[in-house]
Amino acid sequence: MLRTRAAVLAAPEADEHHDRTPIGWFARAVRVPGREQRILVQSAKATFAATAAWLLATLVLRLPQPFLAPYAAVFLVEATVYRSLRGWLQQVGSVASGVLLAAVAGQLIPSQAVALAVVVFLGLLAGSWRRFGDAGVWVGVTGMLVVSYGTAREPVLLGDRLLETALGAAIGVAVNTLILPPLYGERLAAAAGRLGKALAGLLETMSDLIRQDEPPEDLDGLTSRVRDARSQVLAAEEAVGLTREGRLLNLRRGRPSAGARHERPLRTLIGLWPAMSQLVAAVRTTTTGRREHPFEYPWPDARDALADLMHHLGGAVQAVATAGEPVELGECRRLLEKLENRLVTADEDGVPARLGLGTLTLPARLLLEQLENR
Repeated sequence: MLRTRAAVLAAPEADEHHDRTPIGWFARAVRVPGREQRILVQSAKATFAATAAWLLATLVLRLPQPFLAPYAAVFLVEATVYRSLRGWLQQVGSVASGVLLAAVAGQLIPSQAVALAVVVFLGLLAGSWRRFGDAGVWVGVTGMLVVSYGTAREPVLLGDRLLETALGAAIGVAVNTLILPPLYGERLAAAAGRLGKALAGLLETMSDLIRQDEPPEDLDGLTSRVRDARSQVLAAEEAVGLTREGRLLNLRRGRPSAGARHERPLRTLIGLWPAMSQLVAAVRTTTTGRREHPFEYPWPDARDALADLMHHLGGAVQAVATAGEPVELGECRRLLEKLENRLVTADEDGVPARLGLGTLTLPARLLLEQLENR
């Protein structure tokens, strides 16, 4: 069952890479919702915004050399609507600061070369203010362009620079907000599939280790699985953050593509990681410690029950990863109850072996409780 689910979850990844030619990429972008289609749509929106800003600035407002209008429009077609609105404030603020800095330098410094150096230096320093964000670099760059074009001493042209920047930024924000604002719901489904597969694989690896009568020569396989799972947890957290940000102020946030259906299962999987880490530490302690402390390792029949519990927990984890699929926990509860009864009743095991069993059972219980409270 685990292998079948893993194959199904891995299938979209294999399909993603099956045709890397430009024609194949474009065909997939047109046909399949996802990353390629979003790139295509955002590129088309940025092109439309830049063209509209240029035409409005030249044909309607008749601004001379309105190069900042299309520039601002392109950069404000951001990854999310929220970033576009935040970027509008940062972009206009940074460009306005650059223009004002150039105007002051133009009035006070007769030499254009010296004025250029002063504006770039002070502009880059001012642009490091965290409120400007990524747009801070444009304080110095805008000031440099204004000084180098020789418009720093012409108030009318300086006003034009401010007007065209605000105009282009506003068009970029409007286009990104009103025309197919980007959503990232498919990332949650993909991240849930990958994380569920990684966590289930880690549980299966620990199940196999616990079943062994002899200590493993090394734990490279377990270490590799832990690294894979940890990287998928980080990727899942990033996907959740981006998807939630994508829904902020988004007119399409109620659509299935917003990812609300997959967010709760993915957050459940992310929440399993602390208990998984404890379980990994317990398995490492009991398996590698057998050479020096054989008394810490549970008896064979208890190990088999533990291994079965981890196997069934792996199946439950992968079921959680598939939104809408029922999660069967009955067998997990039965096995855990059996192990906990043994902890308090099997005096023949001895305290040391029961201590090892308890070390492994506690994080398994935490995993089960998190799955029950999902």
